[in-house]
Amino acid sequence: MSRATARGDDWPQFLGPTRNSISTEVGLISSWSKDGPPLVWQKEIGAGFAGAAVAGESLILFHRFGDEEVVECLEANTGKGRWKFSYATRYIDQFGFDPGPRATPLISNGKVYTLGAEGIFHCLDLDSGKKIWGRSLNEEFTVAKGFFGVATSPLIEDELILVNVGGTDAAGIVAFARATGQEVWRATDHQASYSSPVAATLAGTRYAIFLTREGIVFLDPKTGTVKYNVRFRSRMNASVNAASPVVADNTVFFSACYGPGAMLLQVGDNRFDKLWKNDESMSNHYNTCVAHNGYLYGFHGRQESGAKLRCVELKTGLVKWTSERTGCGSLILADGKLIVLDEDGDLILVQPNPDSYKELARASVLSKPARGPIALANGRVYARDSKKLVCFNMKK
Repeated sequence: MSRATARGDDWPQFLGPTRNSISTEVGLISSWSKDGPPLVWQKEIGAGFAGAAVAGESLILFHRFGDEEVVECLEANTGKGRWKFSYATRYIDQFGFDPGPRATPLISNGKVYTLGAEGIFHCLDLDSGKKIWGRSLNEEFTVAKGFFGVATSPLIEDELILVNVGGTDAAGIVAFARATGQEVWRATDHQASYSSPVAATLAGTRYAIFLTREGIVFLDPKTGTVKYNVRFRSRMNASVNAASPVVADNTVFFSACYGPGAMLLQVGDNRFDKLWKNDESMSNHYNTCVAHNGYLYGFHGRQESGAKLRCVELKTGLVKWTSERTGCGSLILADGKLIVLDEDGDLILVQPNPDSYKELARASVLSKPARGPIALANGRVYARDSKKLVCFNMKK
């Protein structure tokens, strides 16, 4: 979906190389001991929920120490440091949650892009860590204070980088030139959500697809022209839209808790038809579903109320099964299996099957809460909590 240049076995951005939590890697292990897959390395890290981004043998870690947000480049196979870039931050989580960055870094064409918890946007050189450009989005675009800081992960589309900024003066969604950081276009008056956008070609047309705080937006990524826009938001002010859109063939799935529930759109030639909508099938609080062979696998329900892993038929919303064994978490589909990290720090291997939940392996590998999205690159899984980053070997 994103056109960020990457090898098929890299994990260069949020939700992976094709921004849908699906990896093309094969030859991975199908079970592990109570201690988990073989540990390659581990590293003490700072605060944050930002997942690792990996390109080749470079891993980008985005975390916080004290009053600084730190972008750090590590050797992916050893965890040894290559360079660090840091800057001051004043972000305070008003609910007492983690004060670190939320958005996963993006690696593309030898550049690293990061978006901090208070909207500090940077482009760095991947080899050296040298700053190429930087902007303070919340200040420049007069962004209203949200509940949990900036958490949307930017999207590369050709020579542009797209962000749900949530600013005033029609700067809800803004496209920047990836080389210079200069604004190219702006669209909508929507506030920012915690969802990250995707891009896809549907029925022959290229779209950038956003789930903002207000709702669903399909745009022309080159110009910012809005092609479709519909409200998809809770009536409660104290609510969030956080899961990313999920593209499967010419359909797009959207989901949120607090009332909106889920909706599947069929996209045709200038048509956006609702196939189904309800709040019973798959209401994602903040984790994004994976689509596989006509079914959705994801976490249904509010995190604080005990979300559960569930399988749903994509075209109908029919619930196939619900597992009581797995709460909120992140997941990757690879080599015909689901790799899951739940909030309790358990790494779980699941056989995706619409008939029943089938767990193949489980191990406690991190501390609660483990909210950062996992990454799979070159046969290694990278997972973090707010204190530790671990690397496991998943190759047979």
